[in-house]
Amino acid sequence: MTGMRMGAAVGLAALLLAGCATTPQTTTTRFHLNQPIARGQITVEPLNPALRASPEYQTYAGIVGAQLARLGFTEAPGLATSEQVAAIAVEFGSSIAPPRGGLSLGLGLGGGSFGRRSAVGGGVGVGVPVAGGRAREIVGTRLIVQIKRRSDATTIWEGKAETQAPAGSPAAQPSDAVQRLATALFSDFPGTSGRTVVVK
Repeated sequence: MTGMRMGAAVGLAALLLAGCATTPQTTTTRFHLNQPIARGQITVEPLNPALRASPEYQTYAGIVGAQLARLGFTEAPGLATSEQVAAIAVEFGSSIAPPRGGLSLGLGLGGGSFGRRSAVGGGVGVGVPVAGGRAREIVGTRLIVQIKRRSDATTIWEGKAETQAPAGSPAAQPSDAVQRLATALFSDFPGTSGRTVVVK
């Protein structure tokens, strides 16, 4: 479905390069068919089936499932399947950003999911400190959710939420970051299709 491309959203790389505010901001973008979405049974599944048994996935699936329940969806019990599927992925990346506008070269963009931090396309960023300050590591987190019909594999809604915070801070902890992203992503559901919203 060409009209529902996640590439239209602000990238995780851009958020990392933007530095770090005192209160982390979240950027969300949603795409849908501008049609009513039935609030029926739904199954939360990983976009990568190999991650289904991982403890990290179970944590993030619980966070997303709670948001869906708030919207009126009912999660399918046990191993039961449902017509609607919420497929999720969580990605992490990091960048070294110097304070006060110093030069930052390169960027580590998270190719891993659910706790793995791996870099693609050049490795982690290299920060060049400026006088009177030290480089900072900024951690970016991205949550992707696609709601699909199982019968015909049609994606009827998809969204991406991204945030960044200083490494080691409470806001950079994976579960806390994903909770904040899920809350923002499902606010005003289904949202305006194709619009990028920044929440501080």
